[in-house]
Amino acid sequence: MTDAMYEQCPKCLHAPLPRDQALPAACPACGIILAKFTATALPKAESVSEPVAEVGAVEGLAQRFKGAIVHLPAQVEPAALWGRAALLLLFAVWGWRLIWLDHRTGQLGESFLHGPLLIFHEAGHVVFSFFGEFITILGGTLTQLLMPAIMAGALLFRNRDPYGAAIATWFLGVSLLDVAPYIYDALDPQLVLLGGHTGKEGGHDWVYLLNELGLLQQAHGLGWMVHKIGAAVVLLSIGWAGWFLMRLRRVMLAE
Repeated sequence: MTDAMYEQCPKCLHAPLPRDQALPAACPACGIILAKFTATALPKAESVSEPVAEVGAVEGLAQRFKGAIVHLPAQVEPAALWGRAALLLLFAVWGWRLIWLDHRTGQLGESFLHGPLLIFHEAGHVVFSFFGEFITILGGTLTQLLMPAIMAGALLFRNRDPYGAAIATWFLGVSLLDVAPYIYDALDPQLVLLGGHTGKEGGHDWVYLLNELGLLQQAHGLGWMVHKIGAAVVLLSIGWAGWFLMRLRRVMLAE
């Protein structure tokens, strides 16, 4: 028997834990045997130097992140499980279709999601308008990417909802897919901008940004790269959500 009852896993921070923590009770997330995990496994306070403390903080953050990713709820409702599975199937098909839209011609600009993403993009120019011209113009793309990233972090760490965080990460991937054509277009502007003209007449964020960075000639390669990163994020988020649902189903079957 452990000296104390753990409310959350001392290794990965998963909660809840089994009420009876005697052998062979284990953490459902990382599998450690709770009765065998003792305070002696942790470094003694008096022997910890400042560099070790820094490493411990990093390890603690990594464990918290791992614990949040693998967290499972205490109870599993079948209706909620199958509802999430159906929603994931929708996002998987939708994401796959968006990935195959041609970033060289800006096809994603015709999709439903481009409209909401454009709202965040334009709002970003206003939000970052206090930080100089370069950051103001970059702020549109930054805000478009930051919003789903912040949402994913809040769902993962505050709500302890890995499935919701995976779906928010899906939106981050799609936002990268949406940015890619804009970057690609900077070398030879053809896309019609919000004002009804192309970037050749001015007002193209990435023509300005890449010019300032001396990277305008690499616009096609950078656009291609951002598109591939976005596709990878979309696929990884679908895989993450699917893995979570499979684990959730095993818990439901074990109840």
